[in-house]
Amino acid sequence: MAKKKAAKSEKKESRVARYFREVRAEVAKIVWPSRRAALNLTGVVLATMVVMSMALGLVDWIFSRLFALILG
Repeated sequence: MAKKKAAKSEKKESRVARYFREVRAEVAKIVWPSRRAALNLTGVVLATMVVMSMALGLVDWIFSRLFALILG
């Protein structure tokens, strides 16, 4: 019984070790963007966020005016 338990714990350790080896291998495959590309993409995200916020605010304002007219 003790041998079975020891073999099982060794198997778990090898699974954990294999997991971390695979994680390390996957992280090594990542192609990180350059600083310039990251800044450009950040600018695109911020500009999109501002435009969409303004559009949503406009729609909200229109609906609030519309409901004010309907409800008196």
